[in-house]
Amino acid sequence: MEQRPLEEVALNPTEVAHRVVDIASDLQAEDIVLLDIRGQAIFADYFVIMTAGSDRQARALRDDMVKRLKLAGVILNNREGGRGDSGWVLLDFGDVIVHIFGAEQRDYYRLEELWNKAPQVVRIQ
Repeated sequence: MEQRPLEEVALNPTEVAHRVVDIASDLQAEDIVLLDIRGQAIFADYFVIMTAGSDRQARALRDDMVKRLKLAGVILNNREGGRGDSGWVLLDFGDVIVHIFGAEQRDYYRLEELWNKAPQVVRIQ
């Protein structure tokens, strides 16, 4: 059986979203939610929302996600937040948008409520 080169084995958005959930779970993020926003938005297919217990954990989640997804051929398009003690990081992987919040910021922004019509694919508490 012939092996295909890595660039031909691209992950689809669903696989990327589940990979993000796995990484977040590995690094002990709290209250991980995967929302399917395809029916509500044209800019992405999935949101993955999680809570980090500290700024240090948020940085570890951010850095490890970017590194591990890059190894899988997924490129980070943009990153917002995550400077100082902002309590929020957004990672844009194209069809998958990752939100890493501190507990206070997550409670304040309430993204799950804003996107309450989007089906929850996964929730790990």
